Amino acid sequence: MSKRSLLLLPGDGIGPEVMRQVRRVIDWYTRKRGIEFAIEEGLVGGCSYDAHGTPLTDETMARALAVDAVLLAAVGGPKWDNLGFDKRPEAGLLRLRKEMELFANLRPAKVFDALVDASTLKPDVVRGLDIMIVRELTGGVYFGTPRGITDLPNGERRGVNTQVYDTHEIHRVARVAFELARKRGNKVCSSEKGNVMESGLLWRQEVIALHKAEYQDVELSHMLADAAAMQLVRNPKQFDVIVTDNLFGDILSDEASMLTGSIGMLPSASLGATDANGKRKALYEPVHGSAPDIAGRDLANPIAMFLSFAMALRWSFDLQAEADILENAVENVLNTGLRTGDIMQPGMAKVSTSVMADSILREMDKVAAA
Repeated sequence: MSKRSLLLLPGDGIGPEVMRQVRRVIDWYTRKRGIEFAIEEGLVGGCSYDAHGTPLTDETMARALAVDAVLLAAVGGPKWDNLGFDKRPEAGLLRLRKEMELFANLRPAKVFDALVDASTLKPDVVRGLDIMIVRELTGGVYFGTPRGITDLPNGERRGVNTQVYDTHEIHRVARVAFELARKRGNKVCSSEKGNVMESGLLWRQEVIALHKAEYQDVELSHMLADAAAMQLVRNPKQFDVIVTDNLFGDILSDEASMLTGSIGMLPSASLGATDANGKRKALYEPVHGSAPDIAGRDLANPIAMFLSFAMALRWSFDLQAEADILENAVENVLNTGLRTGDIMQPGMAKVSTSVMADSILREMDKVAAA
């Protein structure tokens, strides 16, 4: 079998630190499991702006389009806050999503038993929580036109962003949600603001139409986005798969992430359409940001980066058993009481980024041998 190709984009802040640790995990699969990866590395975000004057070069964009999967760590930081919108680190990430046509963002929110007490919610509310949020990623208000800030004749200024969706955009992301639900709890909740937004009304109508045509075996419900935000903190275990638009997905998935105790624990996958050969463009990244306040201090939690690679093993390389090894090793290490600072609890042992990675790698040996 030809090597599986990966483009690593460490980015900014803690990104290079957690990417360095996941590179050790990738090397483990080659040494211990005989799975070889053709690895390239590139710049994105603030580091790319510093080096090239742009948050993403055409060359790196072309490499992202050519590989089997992209693994990205984090972008951004206060150093670049005063740049124009098109030069800011986040613009590089948006370009990757847009040109790779990554329309479906999968963000799991799973509470490990060992971290139940790390959540700010009561243990009985979050114990056993396992939600998947499917966020539309290439449409909606983040990409709609017209957009911009203009000066008005009366001396005021006006900011405009446009929320727009077409039928095919709604159908393709809803189809991902329905297919996922069939492999999980077989329930989809579609969330929008159809009571006050025409785009939300269209969203609901088109999800209903697709469900009737292709997915009547899946239980479908609907919930306004503000009500969903409330229910996520009131009774989150009522949800299995939530599908929603770009803006509400951004907000709801961040909210769901904090149910788990730390945003440093959560991975994500951004997927494109399946081509004629059964392959799809894909980008995997932790949900957390670049955390510049702890960058370079060996304090970051590498687990979200590890679990993002586990999602790559599942979705891009169809290596389900290999993904299980990594995920089980993470859970076993957490059960021993090791914690990075973001998930530290009384009575547990606080460890550094590198020590957490060391422990997970040793546990992968044990899991693989079992």
